[in-house]
Amino acid sequence: MDTTWILVADSGRARIFEMHNHAAITELQDLTNSLGRLQDKELKTDKEGRFFGRPAQGNTSEPDVSPEAHQALLFAETIDKFLSDSYHHQRFSKLQLIVPPEFLGLLRKKLDDQVRKVVVKEVPKDLSGASVKDIQHYVS
Repeated sequence: MDTTWILVADSGRARIFEMHNHAAITELQDLTNSLGRLQDKELKTDKEGRFFGRPAQGNTSEPDVSPEAHQALLFAETIDKFLSDSYHHQRFSKLQLIVPPEFLGLLRKKLDDQVRKVVVKEVPKDLSGASVKDIQHYVS
């Protein structure tokens, strides 16, 4: 099997393309993370958590991770699960990643070890909204 998948993604959208023997690419899947496009203030639903130190002294605590970063992390996990399941069902043998730098780092940490081993190319660029023709230029 000489099937290469190309993941073109950012924190809000992931597109999966397929290429056989360096031919033209075709789009297989379009995953979206609607919450990934929201601002932090739109994701917050509560006040900061409260904790108490000495008697009658209340404090608030900022979360360790912003809501926006948390949504990006969850989306990276969704992408990893999709790629991992597809790889284990032998749907592709090579993987190319075209992902902006900040999301690429997050995705690298989440990728299944076996999937990470078949990554043959990484392009740190945001092409999630680009045309198929523009994406083809980067995989050729």
